[in-house]
Amino acid sequence: MRPHASTPPHRPVLTLLLAAVLLLTGGLLIAPPGRADAADPLLSRGKPATSSSNEDSTLTPDKAFDGNPATRWASAEGSDPQWIRVDLGTTASVSRVRLSWEAAYAKAYRVEISADGATWTTLATETAGNGGTDDWTGLTGKGRHLRVHGTARGTSYGYSLYEVEVYGIADGTTPPPTTGSFTVVAAGDIAAQCTASSSSCAHPKTAAQAQRINPKFYLTMGDNQYDDARLSDFRNYYDKTWGAFKARTRPAPGNHETYDPAGPLAGYKAYFGALAYPAGKPYYSYDEGNWHFIALDSNSFDDPAQIQWLKDDLARTTKGCVAAYFHHPLYSSGGHGNDPVSQPVWRILYAAKADLVLNGHDHHYERFAPQDPDGRATPDGIVEIVGGMGGAEPYPIETVQPHSQKRISGSYGVLKLDFTDTTYTWQYVGTDGRVKDAAPTYTCH
Repeated sequence: MRPHASTPPHRPVLTLLLAAVLLLTGGLLIAPPGRADAADPLLSRGKPATSSSNEDSTLTPDKAFDGNPATRWASAEGSDPQWIRVDLGTTASVSRVRLSWEAAYAKAYRVEISADGATWTTLATETAGNGGTDDWTGLTGKGRHLRVHGTARGTSYGYSLYEVEVYGIADGTTPPPTTGSFTVVAAGDIAAQCTASSSSCAHPKTAAQAQRINPKFYLTMGDNQYDDARLSDFRNYYDKTWGAFKARTRPAPGNHETYDPAGPLAGYKAYFGALAYPAGKPYYSYDEGNWHFIALDSNSFDDPAQIQWLKDDLARTTKGCVAAYFHHPLYSSGGHGNDPVSQPVWRILYAAKADLVLNGHDHHYERFAPQDPDGRATPDGIVEIVGGMGGAEPYPIETVQPHSQKRISGSYGVLKLDFTDTTYTWQYVGTDGRVKDAAPTYTCH
């Protein structure tokens, strides 16, 4: 996978010279800058597609635009160049192109756009591709036809894509509203007992990246402080890094917060105070834009008071989108694996049409396709993210669970979540500032 958000040198190529040429020739136009692309709709699903060649009659170009991650297009083997293109059906301002490569990937390729399918203009250029998922964001081309033009294969085979997703705004349509849009940074499993004086200490680096993003607020998914989460440990470690934005943090506790010799959650409560206990309990909720956020204590999901509070809280909210976060994930491909303690809460959230669940506990990054509390994939399901790479020692991936779409272990980072009144998407950003994974854009239930 190669990130393409805005980090050089791997970012879309679109020069001022190109813009000038296009304006003079009356050809393609460059869309005005400044419009956020995170919420732009998917334009390419099910649209007519053609290609330079097909490996066989089952690996046709339409398979790359059918929305099925199990089907794919493949070109003839052993030949450069090759291309796949889609007719969007109308002129559109394209803001994002997401490519999901099969093992036969492109080492070098161009993303191109055209008004007539004959004259092509480059939106993005890759010269050192390494397969996986390439997510080109911040594009500003306008046209009806989009092409991925491979010029150098990464293997001895051909070119093969599971999915090509083109996002943008079609002419004659109104861009989606951005009222209430905001960004959140999230992570779990954060402050090991080390400081910036040690080059191997990760939580100073994740804190620095989190602060560079400068979100509306921060949230944590438990195990904020290792090993026993004493107040002195919070002051000596967490406070030196993530404590820099403590006032803008909405935390949740993990199992390590229960190990404090002074009593379960004692150091956690003493350190965060009303931030973690705004209503006198370690579970609470709050609103931002059209979103309702719920912080839960998964150490006590057997507490009837917390369960009844959750039901009442969901019944009261008038917001159109719901996100919950707590420590123990129902689904995980890491060392701890699936945790059934969270299933009853998932049932309550699913019945209330919640959209998103954020967890920690396993020290890796993972995202799942929408699913229900019984592990069945469904469009009205909950999207779960495991984000336990905030600074604690990484755990390996052990047993890949159904509907797991992406897993990263060993690379520390934070979640950068972008919300609007009707949608959400996110990126997993490493401590080096590079986007390690970019999610699709989901619409609230």
